[in-house]
Amino acid sequence: MFSKILVANRGEIAVRIIRACKEMGIATVAVYSQADRDALHVALAEESCCIGGAEASDSYLNEERILSAALATGAAAIHPGYGFLSENAHFAALCQKNGIVFIGPSPEAMEHLSDKSTIKRLMAEAGLPIIPGTEVLPGVEQAKTEANRIGYPVMLKARSGGGGRGIRLVENDRQMETTFPQAEAESIAAFGDGALYLEKYVFPARHVEFQVLADEQGNAVCLGERDCSVQRRHQKLLEESPSPAVSSEMRAEILPKVVSAVKQLGYVGVGTLEFLLDRQGNFWFMEMNVRLQVEHTVTEILTNIDLVKWQIRTAAGIPLSITQEDVSLRGCAIECRVNALAPGKVELLHVPGGPFVRFDTCLVSGGAVTPFYDALLGKLIVYAGTREETLRKLKAALCELVIDGVPNNVEEQLALISDKRFMDGSYDLTFCT
Repeated sequence: MFSKILVANRGEIAVRIIRACKEMGIATVAVYSQADRDALHVALAEESCCIGGAEASDSYLNEERILSAALATGAAAIHPGYGFLSENAHFAALCQKNGIVFIGPSPEAMEHLSDKSTIKRLMAEAGLPIIPGTEVLPGVEQAKTEANRIGYPVMLKARSGGGGRGIRLVENDRQMETTFPQAEAESIAAFGDGALYLEKYVFPARHVEFQVLADEQGNAVCLGERDCSVQRRHQKLLEESPSPAVSSEMRAEILPKVVSAVKQLGYVGVGTLEFLLDRQGNFWFMEMNVRLQVEHTVTEILTNIDLVKWQIRTAAGIPLSITQEDVSLRGCAIECRVNALAPGKVELLHVPGGPFVRFDTCLVSGGAVTPFYDALLGKLIVYAGTREETLRKLKAALCELVIDGVPNNVEEQLALISDKRFMDGSYDLTFCT
């Protein structure tokens, strides 16, 4: 096992990783920007290094400074969390070259699996149903030709996309002529890669993803599914597990296929296979995320399996002690993402408590929320034996949560979970449109 890990991230996920390391007896190094000098993750780690200015490009995306901090402090591994460098194959290769373990897939696997057109082909070969689509398109004229072959409407997507960026719904040739260059420019700005491809637009549908965990010895388990259909502009707002739209029969059919596909890929670590689920009960594979997801906490509280610890263990070569028979999906867990609506200073913070109520956050009283980074303030996750009880518990917890001084979306989350379509589980991706 690693003796020291550098956490190459900030915010609630950095706090989450540092706490897991403490429980495992692993020393931690926090990196921080000048804007995060007084952040909670810096206070919790045994060591800390300032790596640059407030802008992410000067700090959390600066590969050389992060690697230098790891070498200077003697860290054996780097945990990237999610976002920033978590899916950067070049950075993973730099770590490998310098004798530092990147806690995530190998650079080769990351390069291979992050190409959405490649991963779709591999998953089709593994027996998963794939949304009709294309390889990377060389230009707008080819995009129009392929869209007419598939049939409008189609989704135009960035090969290196994530977080809802580089995605456009296109309904005809005229719209394609204007939308293609817009999506290309957005993709270049966000990911440094303007490659685009098309998928058939499955509508109406739900966004359902399956959490997997695999080791170097070829073992893999699936920890059930999460329903992530409550989204605005492709940004997830809340998640739940299990999905109210997935019956036990549907789960029993798709889950072995997911595990088999992961084993065929030779994947190691935590990963997520994302699907669209149509109203006929058909799953359509979209993409694979080769990192920890923001919403991993929903699966953790449902299954009582610590994904961060197992991510670290599998990166150290430790085999899974969990079998598929050990995975229990009883009860219901729901997570609300609590986001800042504007910068501010936390004047009063009150966190709800009680059995199976969890609030993952980096907030402290008097702490500043700056405009430089993601708006996520924390994640409120609750669990109960039934979905009805979980909803009541979540409403109570949201009403108890107080974050004065920073405008936030707690009231909106209360409205979302009180909507009849959410309460009866009939919502889909049109819920917030």
